[in-house]
Amino acid sequence: MVKVGILQFAPVLGDVKANVSQVRELVTSNKRCDLYVLPELANSGYRFNNRDEVILAAEKVQSSYFLKELMQLAVHKNAHIVTGFCEREGSLLYNSSVLIGPEGLVGVYRKLHLFMDEKDFFEPGNLGLPVYDTPIGRIGMLVCFDWMFPEAWRALVLKGAQLIAHPSNLVLPYCQSVMPSYSLVNKCFIATANRIGKERDLTFTGQSVLVDPTGEYVLKGSIDQTEFLTVEVDLKQSDNKNITPRNDVMKDRRSDVYGDFNVR
Repeated sequence: MVKVGILQFAPVLGDVKANVSQVRELVTSNKRCDLYVLPELANSGYRFNNRDEVILAAEKVQSSYFLKELMQLAVHKNAHIVTGFCEREGSLLYNSSVLIGPEGLVGVYRKLHLFMDEKDFFEPGNLGLPVYDTPIGRIGMLVCFDWMFPEAWRALVLKGAQLIAHPSNLVLPYCQSVMPSYSLVNKCFIATANRIGKERDLTFTGQSVLVDPTGEYVLKGSIDQTEFLTVEVDLKQSDNKNITPRNDVMKDRRSDVYGDFNVR
């Protein structure tokens, strides 16, 4: 069994120390989890006015104050952490998700599908859709608006993901209600960690969720409260792709007819 913790809170725009403090308080004041999932851009906040603000808030993965603090928490808790991350690489900026373990950095995913004004600041992701085989299970990552594209979820599951961690700053009302469908049709766990609060002209929708391979909500947060949501799950349930004794939702796919992802 794996104990998953979803941290639902409101990152402070441009204040990495305040954001570290919030994460540390939530993690240290609650019982230990094996996996913690944080919201999108948890180190920086979200609603930037211009690219200069993003540059000031962004960090390099290898020298990030935010990630170093999370690595210390991962060691202290002997746990893995997935966090949204405002990333800078040279002159380029990415809306990323980072997986950390007790041994340090495990991997980085960069958001493929940029939402609204993100297109003015960030580069589209260029690291593909990696799945990481960890001691607690096989973990894939997506970020917020990636949810709209079913091909991304299916690609991660075909690569063996048992749980897809989904750091988010959701403002549209649709995502949380469609997660059960994505979990069911892919027979995997999905952990959507959404932020709360209002930032400039945006109001975020909270309601972080963890959904199991049968399409059932296992966790669901409130709309506007800081919360630490936890549950124990058996990630091996994701390895059973049977929907009936004679139907395997992956083996029964007719990619000879519709291709892997390019359905017209």
